Amino acid sequence: MAENKITQCASLMAAQHLTIAFAESATAGWLCSEFALTPHSGAVLKGGITCYDASLKVDLLKVPQHLIDTYTPESMEVTREMAYCLARLIPSDIQVTVTGLTSPGGSETPEKPVGTMFVFALIKGQPASFRKVFKGSCEEVIHQTVAATAELLINELQK
Repeated sequence: MAENKITQCASLMAAQHLTIAFAESATAGWLCSEFALTPHSGAVLKGGITCYDASLKVDLLKVPQHLIDTYTPESMEVTREMAYCLARLIPSDIQVTVTGLTSPGGSETPEKPVGTMFVFALIKGQPASFRKVFKGSCEEVIHQTVAATAELLINELQK
């Protein structure tokens, strides 16, 4: 199911001559990989950065440490900043960033349980985002996040 949405999204992007780049934490490059498997990958995909460890968000993307200290590495505030930082590293029309909790051991709380995922996209400079709580195994949470991200992009590109 996610693959069909990713293919539909890549097709819409190709028709609009748009490119995309990713900075992924919790999904560990899965989104970028899915876009690489589409027939339009060569036209739309610029690349991606996997920054699973919080130190890479700071060292590579240049997310200010105080944002991570204040909001945790898995937060919308950090995910938003990652998108703006990504735009400076990989020029593209769309920047998509993901953080979240796919398994225990992060910053989970009763208000932010395991399964909470944050996605932030800049589409030609315009923000679009979601915070969703998914159920299931780590892999199931990632699959659901990939599908929901494709859906977000499709909805924005069809406006």
